[in-house]
Amino acid sequence: MKPFAMLALAATALTLSACEKNLGTGQQLNVVSGYIQMGATPDRPAVGYFTVEGGPRDVQLVAVTADLAQRVEMHESVKENGVMTMKPLLSADVPAKGKLEFRQGGKHLMIWNINGAAVRAGKLPMAFVFTNNNNERILFDMPIRGATSEVAGSGDAAMDHGSMDMGDDTPAAGAAKK
Repeated sequence: MKPFAMLALAATALTLSACEKNLGTGQQLNVVSGYIQMGATPDRPAVGYFTVEGGPRDVQLVAVTADLAQRVEMHESVKENGVMTMKPLLSADVPAKGKLEFRQGGKHLMIWNINGAAVRAGKLPMAFVFTNNNNERILFDMPIRGATSEVAGSGDAAMDHGSMDMGDDTPAAGAAKK
């Protein structure tokens, strides 16, 4: 019985030693902040901004979903020939130990028809899907802010996303236009 006990004790020590080494591997992939700005009118999509801190390896954000919204799309605002346009994103790089920022004037989410209960609660539960560990999902509640009264063109929150050119290759391009 004693040799078995010694073997079990040695195996436990090795396991604990391995765990200690894993604890020091550094920063974890995580959504650390964000919010949703409601559209100026109910027929306009809301806009989402957030920050992801990268983990130990480069990964890509490949989708953001919300059960309480009709549709969520990743987009990027770019200036082409002096005109601001919006292009859909299929993915966005998250550098190892770096940051991915979706912010005004750049990458952002477009969110259509958020459920009224979520708006009243002031938050929209969202799932961020990455290309690691079998498409890891990070759940994050995005706070919802009311529509702004900013002058058009002063930021994405006031931009008329429904009238922007989203490119001909976007199947939903016509869905947002009114």
